Amino acid sequence: MSNNSTIKVPTKRGDAIFGLLTSGASVFTLLLLGGIIASLIVASWPTITAFGFDFLFTANWDPPIDEYGALVPIYGTLVTSFIALIIAVPVSFGIALFLTELAPPWLRRPLGTAIELLAAVPSIVYGMWGLLVFAPIFAKYIQGPLGATLGKVPVIGALFSGPPIGIGLLCAGVVLAIMIIPYIAAVMRDVFEVTPVMLKEAGYGMGCTTWEVIWKIVLPHTKVGVIGGVMLGLGRALGETMAVTFVIGNTNYLNDISLFSPGNSITSALANEFAEADAGLHTSALMELGLILFVITFFVLVASKLLLAKLSSNGR
Repeated sequence: MSNNSTIKVPTKRGDAIFGLLTSGASVFTLLLLGGIIASLIVASWPTITAFGFDFLFTANWDPPIDEYGALVPIYGTLVTSFIALIIAVPVSFGIALFLTELAPPWLRRPLGTAIELLAAVPSIVYGMWGLLVFAPIFAKYIQGPLGATLGKVPVIGALFSGPPIGIGLLCAGVVLAIMIIPYIAAVMRDVFEVTPVMLKEAGYGMGCTTWEVIWKIVLPHTKVGVIGGVMLGLGRALGETMAVTFVIGNTNYLNDISLFSPGNSITSALANEFAEADAGLHTSALMELGLILFVITFFVLVASKLLLAKLSSNGR
């Protein structure tokens, strides 16, 4: 039997080309990120030089006289995102727990798919629903009772004072929570499902309840993924625009700390004013708001990476 076939000797040329392509993509991404940061700084420079750090702590926003302060948008962004996390994290945890441990097999797939489909709903739909449907119900059945009960409690009562008008910081936070629940719940469900079955069965065999298995076995095993899901939801909440614009009230006043009061966020301020902003300090102030949002998101990402690294090192 003659063997006329030739054996191809593998070469490293393909690996070299692949390495160059991936390295080039990485460098391009870094250059793009650096270009975005540089363009934001350059566009924001007039207000940076004109107002300095006072821009971060001033509540006055008056375009006709070219006076700008970012305190109200920053406050609105942080407060609404914090409210969204307070509501969304326990709800998402409950959904993931139910889907992985308690739901019957015939219900897990359709219910999980339905929850994931909520993430595909456009944000403007959430905004219109929040303004036209949710806000009147929220004012009558949630803000009213909260004001009549918690509003009379010393100290924390200031957070729930004022007329129940529906729209405002609290309403925007609740709508944001509804929007980020599918993201956090989907990640939590996936990481709960990768927990080795033997670990959970060992816990049940020792007499643990479902809650004890989740709290003492599943969560310690998946804590990195759970924190990652929470940070994913926080990133979505910080950058959301249209839904917040519809229900936050879009006012640049900070008269009190009541969550019932209308407010503003960085994204809603950009959406409302950028198209009509005059060249000069007004446009520069809006660009600096974008830079501030970039910095906030960056620090949130860094904090999450440090937290995940600490959790990973403690788990070894």
